[in-house]
Amino acid sequence: MDLSESVNKAVSFISNLVPAKATTAVILGSGLGGFGDQIEVIEKIMYTSIPGFPEPTVAGHGGNLLFGKINGEYVWVMQGRFHFYEGHDMQTVTFPVRVLAQLGVKTLLLSNASGGVNPQYKVGDLMVLDDHINLMSANPLTGSNNDAWGPRFPDMSRPYDPELIDEALMVAGKNNFVCHKGVYAAVTGPCYETRAEYKYIRTIGADAVGMSTVPEVIVARHMGLRCFAISVITDLGGMEQEVELTHDEVVKVAGEAESKVTHIIRHLISKGF
Repeated sequence: MDLSESVNKAVSFISNLVPAKATTAVILGSGLGGFGDQIEVIEKIMYTSIPGFPEPTVAGHGGNLLFGKINGEYVWVMQGRFHFYEGHDMQTVTFPVRVLAQLGVKTLLLSNASGGVNPQYKVGDLMVLDDHINLMSANPLTGSNNDAWGPRFPDMSRPYDPELIDEALMVAGKNNFVCHKGVYAAVTGPCYETRAEYKYIRTIGADAVGMSTVPEVIVARHMGLRCFAISVITDLGGMEQEVELTHDEVVKVAGEAESKVTHIIRHLISKGF
């Protein structure tokens, strides 16, 4: 079964359970899955029941696709994502984005936990993505192109929507959230970076580094979706006294900032973007 057939099979399965449409979808990162508690859930679908969806293996990532309402707007919410470092190929990592687009989604909102490499950042700060650098040694568009989904050579000069960025920064400012605008570097993981790697990532122009988001955004932009992404800065790579970084600590810090991320995403949804 080729990719388009697999996507159509998943779309058919989900559509039979949820005949209603939503034009906005949210993908939640490490420690940020609680956003699902903010919506009026109409349908909860386990990933493992959806054709083509694997099971998440990372702590802090749930495994449910939610459909419901928030502030009167229908929305899809992915509690947890799939990562390249889990052993999935890029088509699997980005498969849910293809499915969401075929279900009628036009705007994709993403969150993640990332390490700060900008010396002005502090643990617990937020960063709205203005651009990214793909250091994952792979691209989800490699291989044959489905012209019905998007062009062979999609433009990526503005992967993140300027209007959504401005709106998010405005909301953050009104609520006194420390929220930067910066560049996100995506690496394969799963190990955290060495001090030299953090320095390299900062030198090439990034403000934060993580192990997700970029493949999903590439596919979303290929299919014409508007994208917005926000990071919680969970550690400071190479800039603070040497401490051993653990995933538990990343999830803990992300969870502490979850209410701020939730407030921003709720606002963007309520504005009908």
